[in-house]
Amino acid sequence: MGRWQSGASERLRDAALGLFLTQGYDGTTVAEIAAAAGLTERTFFRHFADKREVLFVDQDEFERVFLSALPDDTDEPMTMIVGVLDGAATLFPEERRPWSRARRSVIAANVALQERELLKMSSLAVSLTRALTARGVDAASAALAAEAGVTVFRTSFALWVAEGERRTFKEIQNAVLARLQALLVQ
Repeated sequence: MGRWQSGASERLRDAALGLFLTQGYDGTTVAEIAAAAGLTERTFFRHFADKREVLFVDQDEFERVFLSALPDDTDEPMTMIVGVLDGAATLFPEERRPWSRARRSVIAANVALQERELLKMSSLAVSLTRALTARGVDAASAALAAEAGVTVFRTSFALWVAEGERRTFKEIQNAVLARLQALLVQ
């Protein structure tokens, strides 16, 4: 084993996901993940704090993609959220769908991971609310728009990873947003 092997993080993520799918999340150890990736436990901990973080890596980067897409040319909260959602759609190219489907399956089978996923979405809503209020949107409107945006994202993601789904993430997200807008005018 080389000391600094390239692609170690990706190899560890892929090995962990494979083991989580076959052995279950709770039935998989860090030692098994590292061995399956052809690496050491020490290398694992150089990349991840614990085995849960394999599934939730880069929370800051995740939020940054959303926030960096916040448009400057409007002061309308939902228009800003639509821009944010458009930017976030870039996180989910077609080649990422199989991994995302598998990840979703692992999370769905474990209550603690479901809680962690909800915390991730809650953190995103808080960050979006702060960004909107920093742009001059009143606190209530900012919170409503941010929560609506997170709901559209979560619903879109669930549809995108569903077996048999073929539409792009952006197509799904646009359809979900249109459905939400239609519900609001009824």
